[in-house]
Amino acid sequence: MEDDRTQVSPRNDDGSRGRRPGGGLRIGPVRVTPTVVMLVIAFVGSFAFLAYTLTVREATQIPLMAAGLAVLGIVFGALAVSGVVATYHAGADGRSIRAMALAILGGIASIVSLLCFGGAILFALLSPR
Repeated sequence: MEDDRTQVSPRNDDGSRGRRPGGGLRIGPVRVTPTVVMLVIAFVGSFAFLAYTLTVREATQIPLMAAGLAVLGIVFGALAVSGVVATYHAGADGRSIRAMALAILGGIASIVSLLCFGGAILFALLSPR
């Protein structure tokens, strides 16, 4: 007779404790979540805004570039944080190669985030008063 109660640590059909393969909408191997959608929208929007600021030739160009770089820094910072979370989950599931790749990509995202913040500070200091 099987026990129908929920176990303290739910297990997959094969007995492992890893996360169950998630259902839901997928685009290739990437699961579409609200976080992914918001990051893609912010990423595309901030790049479009930066492209716009490169075409504007007036006194507001430098402050606009500072704002665009600040938003892009926030987006890459969020990507770095999501990389940390994904690295932890991949390591907990025993996928060490994926965890290492995610850690490297998250580190690159954090470096780009800091470069964007540095550029935003530089342009804010150079903007005319």
